[in-house]
Amino acid sequence: MSVEFENISLFKGLSPKMLEIITPLFEPCTCHEGIIFKQGDPAIHLYLVLEGGVDILYKPYDTPEIKITSVGPGEIFGWSAIAGNAAYTSGATCYTKTSAVRIQGSDLHKLYNEDPEAGELLIDRVVESIPSRWKNAYSQVRDILSQSISNHLEA
Repeated sequence: MSVEFENISLFKGLSPKMLEIITPLFEPCTCHEGIIFKQGDPAIHLYLVLEGGVDILYKPYDTPEIKITSVGPGEIFGWSAIAGNAAYTSGATCYTKTSAVRIQGSDLHKLYNEDPEAGELLIDRVVESIPSRWKNAYSQVRDILSQSISNHLEA
């Protein structure tokens, strides 16, 4: 799957230099119907949906799994991978064939350490992609992610 990163909303308007730094950290992936990861699995990747759709599922203790939300093109899931969690706090299941790009949380942490300008720009873009229902939490999410990355780098 070939990806034209400059046409993806997360990357639109970035300078060629920033695209050159950031895009190699992302890999394309295709998810067929079924489980991408389960709640409790190691939190490795943050995903950006390009086509298709994913249900986000949460299983409270001793109750059936519930669908929290669905994400579609332009939306991100797998936040645990960059928020400092060792495991995903919810599960993700494709309800249709889905194309996405993903980045390892460790790669984002490394970028933030080695090139703070590019790292902060990418974090800002990721946070800006949060759906409108979460917009009021923008600054809180940004602070949590920045603090988590800073703590990870100090460890």
